[in-house]
Amino acid sequence: MDQKQYLTDILQQQNIVLSDRQTEQLLLFYDLLAAKNRVMNLTTITDFQEVCLKHFADSLSLYRLAEKGILTGEELSDGALKLIDVGCGAGFPGLVLAVACPGMQVTLLDSLQKRVGFLSEVIEKLELVNCKALHGRAEDLARQKEYRQTYDLAVSRAVANLSTLSEYCLPFVREGGLFVAYKAARIKEEAPAAAEAVRLLGGVYETEIEFYLSEKPDQKIAGQPAGDNYRNLYVIRKMKPTPSRYPRKAPLPAKSPLGNGVR
Repeated sequence: MDQKQYLTDILQQQNIVLSDRQTEQLLLFYDLLAAKNRVMNLTTITDFQEVCLKHFADSLSLYRLAEKGILTGEELSDGALKLIDVGCGAGFPGLVLAVACPGMQVTLLDSLQKRVGFLSEVIEKLELVNCKALHGRAEDLARQKEYRQTYDLAVSRAVANLSTLSEYCLPFVREGGLFVAYKAARIKEEAPAAAEAVRLLGGVYETEIEFYLSEKPDQKIAGQPAGDNYRNLYVIRKMKPTPSRYPRKAPLPAKSPLGNGVR
């Protein structure tokens, strides 16, 4: 299998076209990820084809915001947007976006030092000058002036409910900016419960973009089982400053999510 051609084809199915250099950077990222994963648990998805679809293509689904007119393709690829990936794990989606969007300034935030060390190594080997990995907890860094309400975009693919993710992410976003949660089928249950949390944190629901990573002719989103490839970009617009009391100290955002009387 020609890995470069396979990755190119997978991304083109999502209407994403990268340069040869960017494609080679993602292939090197895969090699570094696969090697490190043998000694450190970074991802349960290691098969090359699955990584291309469920990590690379999924990460770059942020481009669907351009298709909806929320941002332009130029803003994403070449604009000087500041983005923070909260709970970035092995670098998805933030590091992949840094490769695809050279004009974007990307911060990868994770609470595990070993992961941050790996990401810093990848950033160096991929020669990315628009990306940095940061060790810390969202509950702490979002209170620091250097990071609070300074980002145009916050994204997260972390495994947490939408109320918790909103408290982690919205304090980082400037007024008028966006928080985009990469979610799967559970969003249908989480969204109503998170509405009050989003309001308390200064955000409003803007839209959600439903899609399948791997489209099938007989597969419709409405009324069909979500399946393993169902995705939802849940978009929240920051309309006013987040009150100073948020985010609450760990572990409250995770153990006692905002809403349903919790403030």
